[in-house]
Parts: sequence; C-alpha cells; structure tokens
Amino acid sequence: MPSTFDITVTHLVFGGEALGRLPDGRAVFVPFCLPGERVRVRLLEERRGHARAALVAVLEPSPLRVQPRCVHFGVCGGCHYQHMPYSLQLETKEAVVREQLERIGGIAHPPVHPARPSPQDFHYRNAIQFHLTPDGRPGYQLAASHTVFAIQECHLPEPLINEIWPRLDLEAVPGLERVELRQGAGEEILLTLESTSDETPEFSVEDLPLSAVYLGPGGSVILAGEDYLIMEVLGRPFRVSAGLFFQVNTPQAGVMVRHLMERLPLNPSQIVVELYCGVGLFSAFLAPRVARYVGVELSEAACVDFAANLDEFNNVTLYQGAAEEILPHLDLRPEVVLVDPPRAGLDRRVLDALVEKRPATIAYVSCDLSTLARDARRLLGAGYTLREVTPFDLFPQTYHVETISLFEREP
Repeated sequence: MPSTFDITVTHLVFGGEALGRLPDGRAVFVPFCLPGERVRVRLLEERRGHARAALVAVLEPSPLRVQPRCVHFGVCGGCHYQHMPYSLQLETKEAVVREQLERIGGIAHPPVHPARPSPQDFHYRNAIQFHLTPDGRPGYQLAASHTVFAIQECHLPEPLINEIWPRLDLEAVPGLERVELRQGAGEEILLTLESTSDETPEFSVEDLPLSAVYLGPGGSVILAGEDYLIMEVLGRPFRVSAGLFFQVNTPQAGVMVRHLMERLPLNPSQIVVELYCGVGLFSAFLAPRVARYVGVELSEAACVDFAANLDEFNNVTLYQGAAEEILPHLDLRPEVVLVDPPRAGLDRRVLDALVEKRPATIAYVSCDLSTLARDARRLLGAGYTLREVTPFDLFPQTYHVETISLFEREP
C-alpha cells in the first residue's frame, strides 16, 4: 500500500490539524492545511479507523492561505496557524470550542461567544521556553518530535526577549531541562534554568541587565540579580518568582480580568472561593468587591507571592494545599467559586465538593478544551446550567485557546 496520497481537506479540528479522507474512507489528520485545499500527504501513523500524516505539498492552495512570517513554520512544533489570517484563527478556535463541548461534553448548542482577539497576534509572549542543542544553542523541538534544532528567529516573544535570547551563551549540561526568559514591567528580564541536576551550568549573558536563577533538586540558586519579576496587569503590580506560572499574554490577561469583573455576580456581602489561585492575578481584582475571599493553592512558592501581592487586603484568607484536600473541609458556603485548574482539569473530589457546597455560580478558567468539556458534563449532571463560554485567544498562531465558562446552579 502506498504511503503517499493526494487528498482534499474538509475542515480544521482540535489540536491544530486538518481532516481529510484517504481513498479507503479512513479519516486522516494532517497539519498546516486549510479547508478545501488539495494536498499531498505522507502517512506517519495508521490505525484501524484513522491515520496521521505529514504535509508533503499543497497542490491546490486555499485563497485564504497567507505567507507564514517565520522561516521555521512547518518545521518547528510551536506554531500551527501562521498559514491562515488571524480572523480565520479566531473563527477556528470558536468552532473548536463548540465542537469539543458538543462531542465530549454532550452539550447541545453550547452558548459559545465569539473568541476575544489578542491585542497583538505576534510578539505577545512575556515568556519563552527553550530547549538546548548539544552545543548549548537555544532551540525548539521539531513538529511531532522530541528532536531539538537551533532556531534563527521567533516571532512570538515580546521584542526585548527577542533581542536577548540570541546573545545567550549557555553550557548544555546533563539534566538541564528548561531555559526560560520572562519579561516583566519596566523591561526587566529573568532567566530561569531548570534542571534535574545540582550541577550549575556556566553561562555568559554578555553583561546583559537581567536576573538569573538556577532551579535544581536542592532548591533555587540566584546567579544574578533577583529571583522574581514584577509583572503588571491593568496597572497593578504582581510579584512572580522564578518557575511560577503567570499568563504569558499580559494585555490579554487584563481582558480576562475585566471579563470576570463584568460577568461575575459579585456584591459586598458575599463569600468567594478561588481554587488554584496561583500568585493572585484574579484574586487581587475580585477581593475588593466581596466580604470574604478565600484562595487555595498547592505551590508553596506561589503562596508566598500571593501573600505579597494581596497583603493590603484584610478580607483575604489563603490555604496552602491541594484543592481536593482543602475544599471538602472548608466550613463555609461560598456564593461564587472560581477555578483555574491545570490541563488535567478538576479532580473528581473537587467536583464532588463543589456540588456539595452548592455555590450559585462557578466560573471555570480553562486551558484545555477536552477536560473542560468533561468537567462541564459532570457539572450539568449535578444540576448546573452552562450560561456562557467565552474563548480568549492568549496564544495567536497556535491552536491553544483559553476559555472562561460560567455555570449557574438551577434553583
């Protein structure tokens, strides 16, 4: 059986791929295509009901196809959508959100709003992570591979990061797993080196004005400057330590904050609980609007930053620990619960505790559509109604999308 086929792509699906059909009727998933295009593909993986393939050539391009900005597009695994106009990227993400809620969540006609565009569709990332080539050069992984190649350019980071990363001179030592550059307010830069080894690599930054931290099994070591940055969202500063999560698209994070402030039914007599509160991005804006605000966060380092970022509030309580361990034992009945879980979504024990607490409103911030759809199905089965889902494009040129969903408990 030949491994190369000419197919017509019908539509885009979750994960950045497009769907077509092989001559035997099997679905085939291939990246970097647009609906309606005639393409030549090479099979990479075959299953009984479907296959995955690499794009060999575009035989009949879509009139919507645009020239990718980056020389690595199609080789690098970081971007998926540079071949399509930004308006089509937004339409695709909205459609994929709807499809995942229908297929996995079993929700007919989910109330999905149009995707909120990023203020910038290039040069929007305040942080970028690299792998290192064997000779210590910053690189990315090849598409559908763990092989690292040295990059010449990247159009996703903010401009100052793009000025700095080509000047990094790092030693590729065993165990060095992640190299991150993050830009804070006031053009401060933090270099974080994460490793499974206690051996600190030698590096040179050519007298660049940045801080540097090494995170190893024995803890963190400050190599230069400070071990944190000050990030700023809607004019408010946030301390964010090395290695901690913070939204990579700072302007769009502000859009999400405003959305929650506008859409959540908050009043000065309420109790609000936030699970997976991190360093307090949402908490700092919502806490002034309610009587009591309770945060739950597993990371000790994030709790330290949360305490610093919300020190001014007397109505805020923070619990350090896993949400599934703490929420069931909280002796309170919140009117509103905000959750912002990792990609794995909500632990079943968290969902059970939410149903038992019976908050009138649950706001679910999600970075993974499949686990959002799964958890939405469970909440609807427990008597909640999905009021609305709003996609936020924090990651232009990629298939990733953030969503905020609002669930209301039926009377």
